[in-house]
Amino acid sequence: MAFNKVLIVGATSGIGRALATRLVEKGIPVVISGRREENLQEFVRQHGSDKVKSKVVDVTKLDKIPEFASEVLVEDPDIDCIFVNSGIQRPFDFSKPDTVDLSIFDQELVTNYTSAVYLSKAFIPHLQAQKKQTSLIFTTSQMALVPMMRCPNYGASKAALHHFILALRTQLQDSPGDIRVVEIYPPAVQTELHDTKHQPDLKDGHLIGMPLDDFTDEVWTRLQNGEEQIAVGSAQEIFEAFEFKRQGLYKEMTKMLTGLIKQFLR
Repeated sequence: MAFNKVLIVGATSGIGRALATRLVEKGIPVVISGRREENLQEFVRQHGSDKVKSKVVDVTKLDKIPEFASEVLVEDPDIDCIFVNSGIQRPFDFSKPDTVDLSIFDQELVTNYTSAVYLSKAFIPHLQAQKKQTSLIFTTSQMALVPMMRCPNYGASKAALHHFILALRTQLQDSPGDIRVVEIYPPAVQTELHDTKHQPDLKDGHLIGMPLDDFTDEVWTRLQNGEEQIAVGSAQEIFEAFEFKRQGLYKEMTKMLTGLIKQFLR
């Protein structure tokens, strides 16, 4: 946790905001970003511009991400941790196709998965160039491991990100620099992810799940312990049920395929 400065993408509410608060409380400067400028500015006023900077970004505008990364790093070249936290959750019922809005479906996929890939590509060169250990931290979900019928796209997008993270961690092991790739698997947590404005059929959706403070406490402790895979609450039970075996199979397959592919490379 010896970070110089942390960029948090998706810090206007919920998990991102809570972890930004914890970092500031521990004396680690942060750059917070997200779509809602008023939320960002309120956070800066609360904690002070000497500890917090903000940068508005809409991660669904993929073509703007390289420019965003370039501007952030020019202004704060001492950033050594990128925390990718943006996420939305929407229900879809494909048994009633007329109710499915594919534009919302696409927006969820881009927010939860594709933007994280673009952000990784944009910031990895900077992290590789550092003379110290750096970090890429991603928030996925317990639904990256087991889907939920109500939110099929959310689970699929988080599963895609989880698979990307596994491969990315392996690729970066032999790359320049010393980049730790960390994945946080939340259970349901009491945030606006389930609010009525996002999921209108839910009543008091923000009360669903683990209290945000309890979640933040556990994540912070385990980050300090140096863990790279942090499954919390019910996500930990799911993770322990089969994920160790799946990742063991992934490592075996990676070793086998790496040897095979080398025979065909020019």
